[in-house]
Amino acid sequence: MSQDTRRSTDAGESDGQPTGDDGFDSMLPGLRRRDFMKAGAAIGGLSGLAGCTSLLSDENTVDGAASASGVDNSVPPGEHDEYYAFLSGGQQGDVRVYGLPSMRELIRIPVFNRDASQGYGHDDESQQMLEESGGYTWGDTHHPRISQTDGDYDGRFAYVNDKANGRMARIDLTYFETDAIVDIPNQQGTHGACAQLPDTDLIFGVGEFRTPIPNDGSGELHDPDSYGSVLAAINPESMNVEWEVLIDGNMDNGDGSKEGRYFFTSAYNSEEAATESGMTRADRDNVKAFDIPRIEAAVEAGEYETINEVPVVDGRQDSPLNQGDEPIVHYIPTPKSPHGVSVTPDNEYVIVSGKLDPTASVIDIDAIDEVDDPTDAIVGQPKLGLGPLHTAYDGRGHAYTTLFIDSQVVKWDIEEAVEAEARSESPVIEKIDVHYNPGHLIAAESYTENPAGDWLISLNKLSKDRFLPVGPQHPENDQLIYIGDDESGMELVKDSPAQAEPHDASICHKSKLDPAKTYDPDDLELDYTDEGEETMERVEEDRVEIEMYSTRNHYGFQEMTVQEGDTVEMQVTNIETTSDMLHSVAIPEHDINMRVAPQETRKATFTVDDPGVYWIYCAHFCSALHLEMRSRLIVEPEG
Repeated sequence: MSQDTRRSTDAGESDGQPTGDDGFDSMLPGLRRRDFMKAGAAIGGLSGLAGCTSLLSDENTVDGAASASGVDNSVPPGEHDEYYAFLSGGQQGDVRVYGLPSMRELIRIPVFNRDASQGYGHDDESQQMLEESGGYTWGDTHHPRISQTDGDYDGRFAYVNDKANGRMARIDLTYFETDAIVDIPNQQGTHGACAQLPDTDLIFGVGEFRTPIPNDGSGELHDPDSYGSVLAAINPESMNVEWEVLIDGNMDNGDGSKEGRYFFTSAYNSEEAATESGMTRADRDNVKAFDIPRIEAAVEAGEYETINEVPVVDGRQDSPLNQGDEPIVHYIPTPKSPHGVSVTPDNEYVIVSGKLDPTASVIDIDAIDEVDDPTDAIVGQPKLGLGPLHTAYDGRGHAYTTLFIDSQVVKWDIEEAVEAEARSESPVIEKIDVHYNPGHLIAAESYTENPAGDWLISLNKLSKDRFLPVGPQHPENDQLIYIGDDESGMELVKDSPAQAEPHDASICHKSKLDPAKTYDPDDLELDYTDEGEETMERVEEDRVEIEMYSTRNHYGFQEMTVQEGDTVEMQVTNIETTSDMLHSVAIPEHDINMRVAPQETRKATFTVDDPGVYWIYCAHFCSALHLEMRSRLIVEPEG
């Protein structure tokens, strides 16, 4: 099927829509929502109608999952997937890891949440990390991003934000575990976790919520005009905040240019209001283009204010640093309340989705610092459909954008969008229905300079009738779409339920990661305790320190005696060398469940307040004598 026969014009989108004085199409609150089940009109001559339930017959299923004809995502038993997909866990506070294309969940990496199965939040090290990063009991992960070198994934780290509590975390991809969290000063609602590319020199936390800065009660609390939000630049190695930039309005999502000069954020609330009606008065908002070298030069020159021990540079529009022909932040007007922002793989354009407008804005990156009027940097504005949110790329010149209201993913030609008239629908190649109301989407390696161009995941906000009912809170729906055949078009391959509420994701080829199968003791801060080296010592009148090992069927000590009121520091090494031979130290009455993987050493500290006998057992099944793997903690009465 030719490209032209699959084009869609979506009649009815252009007429009857209010238009702002600036010429931008407007889709502000109050516009009637159009029906989103309209595959025939959307796809034109595409006979497959890949998003329709008529496709999902018994002969088109793989392992009981919905599968499109001609595309097989099955991975036979014992075989491995081609890709790792790192998906946000949303309000679970973790990161989900899928294998692609099977969509099998491999593991959930706890980040801002406790996880007893991995001992995260139960051993001293992870407890301290969570406590020192604010001590919150939950988080909201949104944007997992993998570190890059020379514009490609290097498999070292992943970074993810906490939208809820203004934090950023780093995940060590050797061990697939969180190893650092920073509580970002002067920022509430970190919405975005993106890098300065091509070599991950900085990690940017995009501050969304406007507050007084500093937010310590010393300023005007009731006047929103005095509030501000900041972009935070974080050192990816130390995880310290290097500097921040204060801006006008609220920021939303972010992405970095591929050569390291700019960092872009979408934005809303240019009115700087505190209510919905106030935030939606204007017809336009401003995308921010942060000029990183100029900001760093201002920091080096001392042109900042130190707030909560962080240099804060004034990047507001009326700042002296934004006057003249070398501003540190460019404010580029776009239709109201843009949402997703992403840089094309070739670094020519940054594409900003309209959200409340049916268009996306294509901004020429090289033109940003050359034009007198920032609006002139917008070189394309294709009309895509209702509710465009986020955009991904296949490396063949195509962009894929989610349409939240239309419940579709639209494929469009980037260069044709630049050549076409503004608000033209001619760049649209095809659309596919998704179920339902997609937010983010991600194509394989889309954030790198060389996307793979075969698989795409649409992370949908609603599932409704797609799965067995489980009560009022329905699962979300991650849908796998094949995009590798430009002639046959996009094909929906599989539904995969997810717990609320996922957001963004990254997909990395398996060849770029090298996870360890056992721990290297040299990578851990705690000393290794081998068989025969176990010790139990009273170091203070009310403190006992224990170092022991665990191996199949037994612990280094069969029993340990302490006194009522003692603080017990228990350090355990799993001396197994066989991969996948996990043990744990579970002491339920003292809220301890400390996982120890092969060659791993962990420590837990707790106080024994009540005399008695407390069994210690291994909570990970490890051998035929697993039930016999016990030890006793005997707490003798005081005195």
